[in-house]
Amino acid sequence: MTKILPIDGHSLPLAAKIIKNGGAVAFPTETVYGLGADAFNGEAVANIFKIKGRPNDNPLIVHVHKDYDINRIVKDIPGYAVKLAEKFLPGPLTMVYKSRGLVSDAVSCGLDTLAVRIPSHEGAQRFLKYLDIPIAAPSANISKHVSTTTALHVYADLNGKIPLILDGGSCSGGIESTVLDCTGDIPVVLRSGLITREMVEETVGACGEYVFKEGGVARSPGMKYGHYMPKCRTALFKSVDKDKALKLYDEESEKGVEVCILCGGGAAKTLGGRKCLDLGDTPEAMAANLYAMLRKAEEICGLMIAIAPEGRGGVMTGVMNRLTKACKSKYER
Repeated sequence: MTKILPIDGHSLPLAAKIIKNGGAVAFPTETVYGLGADAFNGEAVANIFKIKGRPNDNPLIVHVHKDYDINRIVKDIPGYAVKLAEKFLPGPLTMVYKSRGLVSDAVSCGLDTLAVRIPSHEGAQRFLKYLDIPIAAPSANISKHVSTTTALHVYADLNGKIPLILDGGSCSGGIESTVLDCTGDIPVVLRSGLITREMVEETVGACGEYVFKEGGVARSPGMKYGHYMPKCRTALFKSVDKDKALKLYDEESEKGVEVCILCGGGAAKTLGGRKCLDLGDTPEAMAANLYAMLRKAEEICGLMIAIAPEGRGGVMTGVMNRLTKACKSKYER
């Protein structure tokens, strides 16, 4: 039986007992819910991969509380990383450093680096502070499925697979943390998120962006495989192809298919009464709403047609990264 409990004096000792015994616990962050286990325990980390059905060459992120000394688990922290930590942490930023090799090799899938995150969510901080050890945690969902932003989302995917979900309410950020490689002369974005490349450049002066090539080694979660995909069919159109999207909607509706359109607020006002899932008017709103809307789509329709928002850069880089992967290879006409 999977329990959903608020984060309090009753649930935290229970969570600690589960983690200590090599189990996994789902917990909230400001971005998405994580599925956590003791990063020092190789069997516990391996169990995360098994629970999710996650490929074992897709590295994990270690989560620690704000007072944890990360020098215990990583080394060679560059000056620009210190500046970024002072500016953005706790928050939706993961930084990759050279590992001291103390956590399980399974966390980084054999790489000599370690991704470390300090979430700002109050409940996550309470959980991590209570345990006072690094917690390895991918998103708390079945691999390749839509990430989870509520405890009930986690329950829908992992009921019967884990003993406990710590309920911290709805995640405010929505999409996963930005991942920065901090092992070189300048930071390099491995995965886009709410801390944008532009924000990093404003803080430390320079920031690169890594482009993953098929067949390469995944240096960060979210690189190598399909992710964020709802169970319904999907089709993604550019904003300039809205008329084509509406035509597909009408054709499929005439066949008796339940269809909905996922789009930003501007486009939502021009759909002529067609069923719509409105992501919101700002990049931040779209990020916060994306996964909830993708999960709603799979509940109410057989085909979700996404019309890509017009904006690019900043937070929209992360939104479009997730939306593109969510719709990848899911619909062929």
